Amino acid sequence: MAKDMRIFQHPILEFKRGRKVKIIFEGKEIEAYEGETIAMALWAAGIKVFSYSKVFHRPRGLFCGIGKCSACLMIVNGIPNVRTCITPVEDGMVIQRQKSEGKLPLKELGEYRIRFAKEIVDVDIAIIGSGPAGLSAALETAKLGASVAIIDQNPKLGGQLIKQTHKFFGSAETFAGVRGFEIAKTLLSELKDYDNVMFYPQTIALGRFRERYLALVKTETMFKRRLIIMKPKAIIVATGAIERPLMFENNDLPGVMTAGAAQTIMNVYGIKPAKRVLIVGAGNVGLILAYQFLQANVDVAGLLVREDRVGGYLVHAAKIRRMGVPIYTRHTIVAAHGKEHVEAATIIRVDEHKKPIPGTEITIKDIDGIVIATGMTPDVELLKQMGAKLKYVRELGGFVPLRTRYNETTLKRVFIAGDVGGVEEASTAIMEGRIAGISAAFSIGYHSDKAEKERRFAEEWLEEFRRSPYYAKIREGRKKVIIPAT
Repeated sequence: MAKDMRIFQHPILEFKRGRKVKIIFEGKEIEAYEGETIAMALWAAGIKVFSYSKVFHRPRGLFCGIGKCSACLMIVNGIPNVRTCITPVEDGMVIQRQKSEGKLPLKELGEYRIRFAKEIVDVDIAIIGSGPAGLSAALETAKLGASVAIIDQNPKLGGQLIKQTHKFFGSAETFAGVRGFEIAKTLLSELKDYDNVMFYPQTIALGRFRERYLALVKTETMFKRRLIIMKPKAIIVATGAIERPLMFENNDLPGVMTAGAAQTIMNVYGIKPAKRVLIVGAGNVGLILAYQFLQANVDVAGLLVREDRVGGYLVHAAKIRRMGVPIYTRHTIVAAHGKEHVEAATIIRVDEHKKPIPGTEITIKDIDGIVIATGMTPDVELLKQMGAKLKYVRELGGFVPLRTRYNETTLKRVFIAGDVGGVEEASTAIMEGRIAGISAAFSIGYHSDKAEKERRFAEEWLEEFRRSPYYAKIREGRKKVIIPAT
């Protein structure tokens, strides 16, 4: 078994782990820490293959790291299809790789059958998603006196913020000069001072029914769940975005993962995603991620970008170049190589039309990770279930909801905030969250002149911010989705 991949020294982050526990993986005892998820504990122990595909029996490993895909499904205590990337470890857990769809062995489970308790919760505003948009929305509604429930399927609240070690750009209003994980701490600390705020981590929103009720499932332990019927007067959907996969040979090998997964492993749980990685995508995410890898003592074999130049801020590109990381412009990935996990990759040069040029292939050897940072698409599944009207807008990243200037969708008192309405960045998500939070509170009778001024300020801030040439596509995209308020 590989050496422990946990990070114990970091120039910026301090990882406070819980007490040591033991889990059993296919007969072998694995050391883990309370607060880690199953997938993270296994990854730290050097276990990269979590399951095998049903038809071709190909190995699968950690891919998205946030419960959005099926790559980490495993059998835990006899229960199949457990999303191990968002399921915390418990002492004595028995874990197996999954090699089929899996069947629930009800007779064998006996006393270990999952027990559901039912709870009915009345609340003014339910917010699904605890990233920069969701937390900012919650803070504005709490200030106005509305009761707020913050719901997130992940065990740790804060969304993408808790993965970010870099200092944000922008202005003081959006925490310029503050690191992302510190912004999350600040917002959560402020929210905990309000008695009218409830937190629901490890809680999945199944959907809205009868145009009134939210059905939620909260996991308390592996065998204890709560079915929550929530009755909010208004809803804010702040589910963010999902990272796009990339098509190339063997793109399903363990070791191929999204940028968000790599950041979750490394910056949230303090575990090295790999020893040496290749990053595909040199926008801001790819560039920042390269620097974060170097902070964690992970070697970066290079960054690939299909264009003639990097797509992110030049200051980020200059920094990683100074640190000796090669950037391959006009290149893309052709294939990953390895039997059970990534061991090498083939890249190729592309022409001005982004078509591969035969004969220009290069093999990057001795890597154990390939990180995909090639874009995101809004996570609108919950809005689709609710019945909100969606429209495909390429400039915004995919299907997005139609909405008013105050972020109310075509569903009355259902609002959006952040990347679910169009992929931008954390600073705009913060302002979008403030607008949605104030507007949702106004829609159910909470009001103040101060909040009205703050909403107007957020609108003006966003308008000014989006005037940048960098935001030309966003401006065009928004023209296609803004509808009149009713």
